[in-house]
Amino acid sequence: MMHCIRTDSTHADFKKLVTELDAELRIRDGDESEFYEQFNKSDSIKYAVVIYQDGIPVGCGALRPYTKDSIEVKRMYVPLEHRSKGIASLVVNELEKWAIELGFYHLILETGIRQPEAIRLYTKNGYNSIPNYGQYEGVSSSVCFEKHLK
Repeated sequence: MMHCIRTDSTHADFKKLVTELDAELRIRDGDESEFYEQFNKSDSIKYAVVIYQDGIPVGCGALRPYTKDSIEVKRMYVPLEHRSKGIASLVVNELEKWAIELGFYHLILETGIRQPEAIRLYTKNGYNSIPNYGQYEGVSSSVCFEKHLK
């Protein structure tokens, strides 16, 4: 049975999953991993979710306010052995519900071209490709998305 908790970046299971995410991204991004790491600090995230299956943490994601009108999806991760089970979509759906409760109706996010499964996830969940924003402008290995919830 799956269930979701809302927490923050101090939660032990969120931290564990993010550590696994960072290790995977270091392999995928290679020499570019240091560039991305500077934008993915998780120590002050107030809005994080963890999905559990039979008591085991199997997915996570977070929200970080970006502007007064936009909130950014961050730290999305499902361990390899739990992928292709709909867990990432559960995380996205919970983050979207929470964003609305917080008064945000515009979500943005960045992922990498070396993460085709993430690109498929966001496209499948109604996110549209946008020009790279902020620190990702001009970064050819980044792909940015948005979704309007209202």
